[in-house]
Order: sequence, then C-alpha cells, then structure tokens
Amino acid sequence: MATSADLRRIALSLSGTTEAPHFDRAAFKVARIYVTLAADGKTANFKFTPDEQEFKCLTSPEAFAPVPNAWGKQGWTTATLAKLTSGELKSALEIAWRHAVSKARKSKRG
Repeated sequence: MATSADLRRIALSLSGTTEAPHFDRAAFKVARIYVTLAADGKTANFKFTPDEQEFKCLTSPEAFAPVPNAWGKQGWTTATLAKLTSGELKSALEIAWRHAVSKARKSKRG
C-alpha cells in the first residue's frame, strides 16, 4: 500500500523535481507539473498520455481512473494511493516524470 509520504519521497528523488502548492494540492514538476497530490494524501493526479491512461485504467481499474473532465481527456489520471504498491507508484511517477523532462528539454532548445 503506497502512501503520500512514498509519493513525496519518490517524486523528489527524480532529477529536477520540485514541490510547490497548486490550488488545494501539492504539485511536483520539472518545468511543468507531472503529478499533484490531494490535500488529504489519499489520491494523486498523474499526467499520462491518453494511451498510457487507457492502459493503466484497464489493467488496474481499482487504482486508476481518468480525471472526469477535459483534463482527463488530455491524459490526467487519478490514482488511489492505497490501491498501489510502492513499485506501481514509482513506475507511474517515472512515466509522468519522463514526459515533463522531455518537455523541459524541448523548451530549452527553442
């Protein structure tokens, strides 16, 4: 069972990640936000591609669900932390982090 402390520890161990407030959540970013943690620490919203979102939701529907709005159509996916192992949480964080790193590198080139 993963916790908000696990999310914070793993996210901040990923190169270039910083934490900052984002509305009522904590946001973790590398140039752009790749995951947000709910104030109650029970859920997190990850930025996946739509294909990654579909895969996560199909393979672990008890843990992952699309955010129910236009953000969800862009790949933002809610995870219930208690339904994830720490390994599953780390994998999800690394997927989302890679997208943010990729965007950061592209913006430095331009």
